[in-house]
Amino acid sequence: MSEDRIYKSEDGGKPFRFNGNVARVFPDMLRRSIPGYTASIDAIAALARRHVQPGTRCSDLGCSLGAATLAMRRGIVAADSEIVAVDLAPAMVSRCREIVDDDSGTVPVSVMEADIRDVPITNASMVVMNYTLQFLPLESREPLIRQIREGLVDGGILVLSEKVAHSDREIDELMIELYHDFKRSNDYSELEIARKRTALENVLVPETVEDHLCRLNDAGFSHCDVWMKHLNFVSVLAIR
Repeated sequence: MSEDRIYKSEDGGKPFRFNGNVARVFPDMLRRSIPGYTASIDAIAALARRHVQPGTRCSDLGCSLGAATLAMRRGIVAADSEIVAVDLAPAMVSRCREIVDDDSGTVPVSVMEADIRDVPITNASMVVMNYTLQFLPLESREPLIRQIREGLVDGGILVLSEKVAHSDREIDELMIELYHDFKRSNDYSELEIARKRTALENVLVPETVEDHLCRLNDAGFSHCDVWMKHLNFVSVLAIR
C-alpha cells in the first residue's frame, strides 16, 4: 500500500481532485483520514447479505477503487443479482477495474466511467454512496436522492455515508478538532492537515445530519436514521 504524502509536497492551492496521484495512495488516505472507515465497509457486506434481493441490481455511486463494491459482492447471497459501480474520475475507474478483475467474487460487476447524476437507477435493492454526495453541488443532491428512491424496489436500501457539519457551533468546532487529532494520530503533520483542508474548501461541502434526514424523508423513504457515527463522519440507512 502506497503511503499518502500528497500534501507534504502540494501546497493545497489547487482544488482537490481524484487524479492519478490520489488513486495511487487512496487506500492509505481512507484508512488514515476517515474514522470508522473499515467498520463501515464491513457493515456494507452485512447489509448486502440481508437486503439484496434475487434478480435485482446494486449500485455503488462514486465507487472510487471499489471497496464498497467488493463488500457488497462478498455479502450478496441472492441469486441473479449484479453490481454497477460508477465513478467520474478516469484514474479511479481504471484502477477499480483492475481491482475488481483480480477479485475472486462471482457476482457480476460492471465498472462505469460516468457522472452518477446521469446513470439511471432501476430495479435496485441496494445503493451505496460512500462519501460521494458531499462532492456534488447542493442543488444536485435532492434530485439524485429522489432518483435513487424511485429506482429502488420495495424494501430496497440506500447507504449514505458523509462527513457532516453540526448545527451547534461549539460541538462542530470540537468535532473538527477531534478529527484533526485523529489525523495527527495517523501521522499527518499540521502542514499536511492544513493544506488538505484548504484544497477541499468549496470542493467537499458538508451538511448536517438533519439536512440529510430531511432530504431522505422528503424523497419518500419509509425509514431512515443514522446507524453509524465516528466523530464528524456518519452513515445513514434509508429504506424504501
